[in-house]
Amino acid sequence: MGPGPAGVTQLQELIQRIINLSVGVAFILVIIMLTWAGIRMITSGGESKALSSASGTITWALLGILFLILAWLILKLIAAFTGVPNILTFCIGFAPICP
Repeated sequence: MGPGPAGVTQLQELIQRIINLSVGVAFILVIIMLTWAGIRMITSGGESKALSSASGTITWALLGILFLILAWLILKLIAAFTGVPNILTFCIGFAPICP
């Protein structure tokens, strides 16, 4: 016999897993972009257009890292000011996900 019908707790779990997965994927994509831009910079042969394109990619990848870190820091600041201990845990308000 299979599991019962999906409910709100399964939706909470799904959203929490999507959030956790998306952060990991974002960091992996940034590392791939930095590597790709580095390879493009090395193989540009001194061509100014290729160098500027690669440096633009590096700039945007570093800004992506900065935005991810800033988002995490903002959430930590909100947690510190409001006293909510599990601000990084998605919760609609139903058990067993919610503390």
